[in-house]
Amino acid sequence: MANQLYPLGRQAFLEADLDWTGQDMRVILVDLADYTFSAAHQFLTSVPAGARVAVSAALTGKTATNGTADADDVTFTAVTGDPSEALIIYQHTGVDATSRLVAYIDTATGSPVTPNGGNITVTWDSGANRIFTL
Repeated sequence: MANQLYPLGRQAFLEADLDWTGQDMRVILVDLADYTFSAAHQFLTSVPAGARVAVSAALTGKTATNGTADADDVTFTAVTGDPSEALIIYQHTGVDATSRLVAYIDTATGSPVTPNGGNITVTWDSGANRIFTL
């Protein structure tokens, strides 16, 4: 599977229900033994708790230029648990049933990772597409 935006997340951007720079966006390290991407997934409730290896703090330094989203690199601290083969970016509302899924990334540099209790840093692409482009 290739990196992609969740279709219902893309729709939420178009309907002004998602605001990349104005809302709390976070990243999850995901164990694909416990999660399978589906274009029908809309909210964090679709990602089983057992698939969520680590969750980042709110993304900082977010920008949106010509339809392209970017942010500062992310560091997950003291990560333990299952191997992680993908990342999910989502809008954090504090409630899984209203936290919208935005992007699924399974072809990142340095992925997959096997947690060993140390930090894991996600360095976003510095190319034209950055994190993603609508």
